Amino acid sequence: MSDIRPLTIDISDEVVKDLKTRLDATRWPDQETVDDWTQGVPLDYQKSLMAYWASDYDHQRLANRLNAYDNFVTEVNGLDIHFLHVRSSHENARPLLLSHGWPGSIVEFLKVIGPLTEPQDHGLGTDQAFHLVIPSLPGYGFSGKPTKTGWSVEKMAETFAMLMARLGYDHYLAQGGDWGSAITSGIGRQDTEHCLGIHINMVLAPPDPSAKDLTEHEMSALAGLAHYQEWDSGYSKQQATRPQTLSYGLADSPSGQAAWILEKYWSWTDCDGDPANVLNRDEMLDNIMVYWLNNTSASSGRLYWHSFGKGAQPTPVNVPMGGTIFPKEIFRTSQRFAERQYTKIVYWNERPKGGHFAAFEQPEIYVEEIRACFAKI
Repeated sequence: MSDIRPLTIDISDEVVKDLKTRLDATRWPDQETVDDWTQGVPLDYQKSLMAYWASDYDHQRLANRLNAYDNFVTEVNGLDIHFLHVRSSHENARPLLLSHGWPGSIVEFLKVIGPLTEPQDHGLGTDQAFHLVIPSLPGYGFSGKPTKTGWSVEKMAETFAMLMARLGYDHYLAQGGDWGSAITSGIGRQDTEHCLGIHINMVLAPPDPSAKDLTEHEMSALAGLAHYQEWDSGYSKQQATRPQTLSYGLADSPSGQAAWILEKYWSWTDCDGDPANVLNRDEMLDNIMVYWLNNTSASSGRLYWHSFGKGAQPTPVNVPMGGTIFPKEIFRTSQRFAERQYTKIVYWNERPKGGHFAAFEQPEIYVEEIRACFAKI
């Protein structure tokens, strides 16, 4: 068995000094010609957040938050995979793999670790407790960066299933959103002997073109998808076609990297027009800092290049599945559409509040959904 090595997250003084120098030297574009976010991150908003990042943001606080949990690295499929491994004190706890997406990181899950592993400390029943495995996706965060092609979501699913086996978990549950949803679904297809069930909060199930009598929810979902494709999918097309070209700007400019992510906090969270309504500045910058610290603009973006249009339509997922639909999710499918892709839906719920970054922006609701779903599996 390959070695599992402990890791301490370190943010050096040299990295911080370089970051502040680059932020201070930012060459700003001209002001947007609208009074909202429809052309992208407003200049004044960006300047304010970057000034905070340069002067008041506590970099060591991020390192301390991450190092509060056990970090490890192990080589799987020829690549170093970083992960948090947080075991519950409860004998009945079940292993649960949590997978993030883009533009996310393990930072998204920090607020839910306590309630999921030690529910009694958060006013929750101990009938549902979990041993958590939270990896950084290949090319993301503190994991290694693939140097060859082929690292699609299906290979990541295979890699994470191998990680769970290496940790000695014969049976486990899996959860994810964004790319984590695709990876989790891939695990549900590939590792049916060991994966007992999955929960996802971005259900990747396109509408049935032959469906009649669309519900109000389904019509709203289709309208939302059309809006996304026309007005909100440029990042995806760029990263799926020319991720390397984009990365020259993002890798060199912390303000550029921040804006590329910050816009999605406005667009994809249930924030009433201002991301700070659901995520404070430190939380936003913690996640952005993981990208900047590890220089992953190119390697993270390549997941789109590796995965979009590169294979056959996925086969159905046959393990028990639960889905939660949040109102500000990119695409809000219906259960009947999902049933075409997931053959054993045991839990389905629509929440009135929340968006794409469920664990990050609405941790209490996210925990409720995890517990409710896996109580049925």
